[in-house]
Amino acid sequence: MKAAELKEKTPEQLNEQLVALKKEAFNLRFQQATGQLESTARMRAVRRDVARVKTVLNQKAADAASSK
Repeated sequence: MKAAELKEKTPEQLNEQLVALKKEAFNLRFQQATGQLESTARMRAVRRDVARVKTVLNQKAADAASSK
């Protein structure tokens, strides 16, 4: 997922994607705890995607606040 793709989305879409990523991160942590996790790299990717979504959301909130 690229930051440029995220910037095109609305804050509502970003919030939905953030919820989905957090659910996936939870499921990956659960799989790791039970020894069923096959791809540990996916945990890192999801964590970084969450950070990207949060960053874009904060940027959009700052832009909205500064434009008022």
